[in-house]
Amino acid sequence: MPKEAVFTLKLEPELRDAFMAEAEASHRPASQVVRELMREYVQRQQDSRTYDAFLHEKVALARTSMQAGQGRPNDEVEAEFAARRRKADRPA
Repeated sequence: MPKEAVFTLKLEPELRDAFMAEAEASHRPASQVVRELMREYVQRQQDSRTYDAFLHEKVALARTSMQAGQGRPNDEVEAEFAARRRKADRPA
């Protein structure tokens, strides 16, 4: 992919020096490291939005299910799993 865009930023001289030293120590150009960091950030943000959308849809479906009388109250579920935990904790 051709690199035609220029990105300029201001940062503390100490951070720049430390970053340049680490890039050099890993035998990689600083620009390559910055591109990788940017790609990782973009991917994390996209993954986060995808997960948030999935979660919102899942909650909406669960609410619809409960409103239609197809769910179980939390107290019932808690009681069932408390019984399962007690059973699992018993010696064999």
